[in-house]
Amino acid sequence: MLLYSLQGLLIITILGYLFYHNLFGIISLTPILYFYLRRKKKMLMEERRWKLNLEFKDAILALSAALEAGYSPENALEEACKDLRQIYREDDMILQEFAYISNQLRMNITLERALEDFGERSGIEDIQSFSQVFATAKRTGGDLIRVIKTTVSIISDKIEVKRDIITLIAGKRLEANMMKVIPLLIIAYLTIFSPGFLDPLYNNTFGIMIMTLFLMIYLGAFFIIDRIVAIEL
Repeated sequence: MLLYSLQGLLIITILGYLFYHNLFGIISLTPILYFYLRRKKKMLMEERRWKLNLEFKDAILALSAALEAGYSPENALEEACKDLRQIYREDDMILQEFAYISNQLRMNITLERALEDFGERSGIEDIQSFSQVFATAKRTGGDLIRVIKTTVSIISDKIEVKRDIITLIAGKRLEANMMKVIPLLIIAYLTIFSPGFLDPLYNNTFGIMIMTLFLMIYLGAFFIIDRIVAIEL
């Protein structure tokens, strides 16, 4: 998180300079770093979960193909790993997870339990749903291949719909990010190209109060924009 801490400090320095023009103003904004890092951590977790979700789609397609080829569920997992190695690197999340599941099978942990554990650790609804369907189908002795094939088709379609939604809102998110930057660019423009124009707003009590109010409105608008473009998938 060192890189993101430095990014946060740079943002705080820019905000402090633009709104206060002094070191005290920059120091007074350091609590923003906590919220910035928390927001960044949440974004990284969401990106990681989405990446794993996409990789999981390929994994269950490979698993379903191996089951249709006549492999037992446990051997189908090993065959799926071989197929996935042609697409992903060894350090990609899905291969690491499937390797971990294979190790659990060698320790006499059932595949149903290993998949359930995978779903719980990932916190991804699609993985949890698949593990539940797989466990139910195997426990009840139903047509495992047909059930898994149907489930894989439903989950794959659902993931593709999510991907389409993300693509559709990508442009709006870019517009939102531009809206966040514009107020800062206006202040920077006036500071650089109209020296003295904003001087009444700096280094006096009334000016500091006005700029603090503007900063609070700006930060409030920043988070409102984030809420508007944040769509839970």
